Amino acid sequence: MADDTQRRIAEFIEPLRVTPGSKVTLAKDFDPGYKADFVKKKDGLEFLQRGVELMTEYQARLAAQDTYGVLVVIQALDAAGKDGTIRHVMSGVNPQGVFVHSFKVPSAEEINHDYLWRYTRDLPGRGEIGIFNRSHYEEVLVVRVHPENLTRQRLPKEARGRDVWKRRYRDINDWERHLADNGFKIVKLLLNLSQEEQRIRFLRRIDLPDHNWKFSAADAHERTYWSDYQKAFSEMLTATSTEWAPWYVIPADHKWFARICASAVIANALIEIDPHFPRVTAEAHKALEATKVELEAQAPKGAAPDPFASAAVPAAAEPRDAPQKTGKKTRKKAAKAAKKAKKAAEAEKKERERVEQADRLAGRETEKETLREDEREARTVERETEAGGEVAGKGAH
Repeated sequence: MADDTQRRIAEFIEPLRVTPGSKVTLAKDFDPGYKADFVKKKDGLEFLQRGVELMTEYQARLAAQDTYGVLVVIQALDAAGKDGTIRHVMSGVNPQGVFVHSFKVPSAEEINHDYLWRYTRDLPGRGEIGIFNRSHYEEVLVVRVHPENLTRQRLPKEARGRDVWKRRYRDINDWERHLADNGFKIVKLLLNLSQEEQRIRFLRRIDLPDHNWKFSAADAHERTYWSDYQKAFSEMLTATSTEWAPWYVIPADHKWFARICASAVIANALIEIDPHFPRVTAEAHKALEATKVELEAQAPKGAAPDPFASAAVPAAAEPRDAPQKTGKKTRKKAAKAAKKAKKAAEAEKKERERVEQADRLAGRETEKETLREDEREARTVERETEAGGEVAGKGAH
């Protein structure tokens, strides 16, 4: 069943994947209005919920295993739905294990470092999912469309040559490969919005009072650079879709479908990692069994010692007098285990107190030795002062 689910998800997202090594022309190769034939809008919520449930399950495993991390990169033009995608797709995951970072205009401190520095600081740890709402790819998109931003980075002359973008593609690929080699899965999503749909969404932000805060005249001005952005996106996809970190172009004209696609790509990445809950050692398992027996012994009269274990045994299969015999046996065994556990705890407590006492004594001895050393130094200084005074007195006579 799990293999079948993975296969179907992989087939669903394959048309969105940018084949590593291929040359991409975004407007020609990926349709912003694409919708899969077998998914209807009325079923969209159900599909999205399945994706969220899968991510919730695998995120729990990812956090428990604490070996791999996931970095989700989301790039898009304004009004493509980045925030809404994050909000809907990550709605069911544990917020303690997911971190979202939105990168704005670089600060003075960030400009004082190399261009990847600020992104490195906010990478997820093992067991975590980090989301970059805009990312290091701004350095080959916005900075390329607006070269004055490159000037503000105060790069040396030799670093601003005509091959600056090729070198940045190489830097990014090498950096992402380093992350992948160290156990961090990189999921890259480009929300691909059409120019007409962006115009409609901007008008919506202007016309609806509760959406006014989302609109900026600067966003509308950026539309004059549409062709430049399309070229920058195309070259970025061509140069940086790799085997270890491929790009997925998400058709963003239909928000409901874009969210399904994004959840499917992220879920597929987690399935590929296939994290598992850690297995306890034999020694830890014995400790669990001893604790279980002790807890069973604390069951009130008439209550099942272990409701979960009791539910697993069919009542019809038990002899009529089994509960009484099992109860006595369990209590006797539990009492013995509890006594043994108590002795072990007391011994551990005594050992801890002994160590603490030894540490305190050692600390006192160190303190006394320090005081003695201080006293010796003080006496030495006093003698030297007295000797100096006598010499001075003789000189005066």
